[in-house]
Amino acid sequence: MQDHVTLPFRSGSCVCRGVTFRVSSDPLRVGICHCTDCRKTSGAPFAAFAVWPSQAFEQRSGFTTTYAGRSFCLTCGGRVFSVSDDEVEVMIGSLDQAPTDFTPEYELWIGRRETWLQPLPDTAQFEGDREPPNHSQAPDPETA
Repeated sequence: MQDHVTLPFRSGSCVCRGVTFRVSSDPLRVGICHCTDCRKTSGAPFAAFAVWPSQAFEQRSGFTTTYAGRSFCLTCGGRVFSVSDDEVEVMIGSLDQAPTDFTPEYELWIGRRETWLQPLPDTAQFEGDREPPNHSQAPDPETA
């Protein structure tokens, strides 16, 4: 008989708890973004998020609407996640328990960071969006 292994999961919701979801396992990456869209949708000087593979995400209840790839609760307007073909970006603040074990690995749109905020130590800094790895390109023999 095989042992049954239960993956750890984290649950989350919008403000009114009408939209609930959960993610299993650890995220692929954690970051913060200072872009105008993230600032406006979060109402804060930056947004903090974690990214999971799509198969690790499950929306359990509620109805959302989507604008510019970001999903919001139809009732309270709370931003909860962004779904793409292969990944789901979850706003860390929408998780039910504070994920104090999540440490951002990178910052996006640093030119829009408030002057009173310092760069996070030991994180990658990007002027714009994070560049996804290009797996279709062969390594350059001069730099490999």
